[in-house]
Amino acid sequence: MFSPRTKELEVSGIRRMFEAAPPGSINLGLGEPDFSPPECVQEALFDAVRRGYNKYGPSAGLPALRDAIAERYRRRLGETGREHVLVTEGGTEALAVAALALYEPGDEVLVPDPGFVLYSPHARMAGAIPVPFPLDERRDFQPDLGALADRLTPRTRAIVVNSPSNPTGAVYSQRVVDGIVDLAREHDLTIISDEVYDEILYTGRPHQSFWGRYEKVVLVNSFSKIFALTGWRLGYLLSSPAVVQLANKIHYHLVACPATPVQMAALAGLSQARPAVDQMAREFRARRDLLLRGLQKVPGLRCAVPQGAFYAFPRVDWGLSATEAAQALLRAGIITTPGDSFGALGEGHLRLSFATSRENLRRALEIIGAFAEDLRPSPAAAVARR
Repeated sequence: MFSPRTKELEVSGIRRMFEAAPPGSINLGLGEPDFSPPECVQEALFDAVRRGYNKYGPSAGLPALRDAIAERYRRRLGETGREHVLVTEGGTEALAVAALALYEPGDEVLVPDPGFVLYSPHARMAGAIPVPFPLDERRDFQPDLGALADRLTPRTRAIVVNSPSNPTGAVYSQRVVDGIVDLAREHDLTIISDEVYDEILYTGRPHQSFWGRYEKVVLVNSFSKIFALTGWRLGYLLSSPAVVQLANKIHYHLVACPATPVQMAALAGLSQARPAVDQMAREFRARRDLLLRGLQKVPGLRCAVPQGAFYAFPRVDWGLSATEAAQALLRAGIITTPGDSFGALGEGHLRLSFATSRENLRRALEIIGAFAEDLRPSPAAAVARR
């Protein structure tokens, strides 16, 4: 009665925890900035609606917005133009369209583990087989180039990469980016590069984008994080003109065209919102530092330092699985995401989003700390076990 592909797809652990949360819970679960969109972006939306920009637009997006996006990447590849850009309904649709346009049944696609929850389902929806490659905590969650090479077969079609990373906060080094490009070029693979957190960096170094480094790159980005527009659903795909044309066919049959007034707002943001974007990134850094200082005091937690995005991915040594720990904290009033929602190697971790206020983070740290202390055996119990 139902398509077999529906049986292979599961509701993500992010959504399960969010929808099961009691009222008033502190939300460290969703990857959603708690800021309002920059004032110039809001005003541009209202102005577009008032001026009548409420009709269908071109399937691939408004030409002016495509030009502005291309300009953003021209410093990396001078020939980048409108024909390289497809405007989509968020980064999520861009990832799905890329999978449907490029993967064939039976193809193998290398996906990060732990990695964002949509990479493997999108491969399955296209009939491809996701093959996880490890992001090891001992390597600061950097991809192991040797492990990537070991997973290649004649059926490997693409490598999915994500830097800055969701859920780990890792930022790929120059050596890793170069190594992945070399591997893809040697084996004629497509790189699907999810770069939606490219403006949220704490390394002091510029973002190492994959755009302009190799011919077969599909770059995905979104306005959700840069302008805090998660509910507006606007993103884009950047690739060769041939890939954009193919992806646009699928995009049209899925959504027809992106929302016209939202595109006008994003266009204004690209030229006017730089101060607000920088201020948001500075606040995320302050929140990261606050959260890390607090986690260092919690018994049984060990956390690599996030270098980008707005997630911490601590290892939890409480004698509980990741799901059990997340469920226990949920009962205590905190929404987190169990690490195994992002792949088998996420077991033993929790993803904590610091895209919430400093006050919420302080309250959450108090609850997490008290919970961890309650799990510690009393001195008498420890002596009794000797």
